[in-house]
Amino acid sequence: MLRTLARVFKRATLANDLLQKRSRFYATTVGGRSDRLEGKVALITGSASGLGKATAHEFVQHGAQVIIADNDTKLGPQVAKELGPSAHYTECDVTVEAQVADAVNVAVAHYGKLDIMYNNAGIPGPSIPPSIVDLDLDEFDRVMRINIRGMIAGIKHAARVMIPVGSGSILCTSSISGVLGGLGPHPYTISKFTIPGVVKSLASELCKVGIRINCISPAPIPTPMVLAQIGKFYPGLTQEQIVGIVNGFGELKGAKCEDIDVAKAALYLASDEAKFISGQNLIVDGGFTSFKNLTFPSPDQTA
Repeated sequence: MLRTLARVFKRATLANDLLQKRSRFYATTVGGRSDRLEGKVALITGSASGLGKATAHEFVQHGAQVIIADNDTKLGPQVAKELGPSAHYTECDVTVEAQVADAVNVAVAHYGKLDIMYNNAGIPGPSIPPSIVDLDLDEFDRVMRINIRGMIAGIKHAARVMIPVGSGSILCTSSISGVLGGLGPHPYTISKFTIPGVVKSLASELCKVGIRINCISPAPIPTPMVLAQIGKFYPGLTQEQIVGIVNGFGELKGAKCEDIDVAKAALYLASDEAKFISGQNLIVDGGFTSFKNLTFPSPDQTA
């Protein structure tokens, strides 16, 4: 009798423990608790506006201390002030390796560590795509210097401080222009195709020391940079009309790609919820790059 009661009690205790674990998981993932990055320190390049700013806000909302690293010395401090005591601004031009190294050093000096490095800074290059025969190689070099060399510098110096502690999450912003050709100017497209390759290559080393590295490839989003670029094609349109054009690129009915979608993708990859995900390209495009419809002629066009 006593053995039977003991077994029943043990089963009840195990069931209760399991229920509590499930309840905690539910509260964390569904209830909206803001502790997914509690105690984490993040550095985000290009975070004075656009996707970087949205991600910085999301990270702070979930408990992180964030370094706003940007070469915009006007907007950068403003963003840090808006985000409150959990944010700190440091000037950073990613084409200057010493400034990238200094930004990482600022994080370590202020907070004693760096848990998350988000290499988000980038430029689109020329708005009007030139033919390959007219390609300005100096302009090509400028795009690659920011989008690729600047990213590599960020990874290098983040790894420098993460390797000794054996942990960390490194993120990079790519694009669906790096998934399908023809969606952007050649320099931009080539740079974005390069990023998933960089992630795969460096995962082969960083996985061995406990550091995860991933990238995110968003669909077009009406950020200030994108609106300025598209606006050069339509100089007579209002900003609201240009936003409508960008949102019209989507394929997923009833939804549009917004900066918060990328911020939440970054939040997931940066958090411990993605503890076993590395070397991946998370495509945030509402299915855009998953298919291409065949356009059949109507019967009256086949005669």
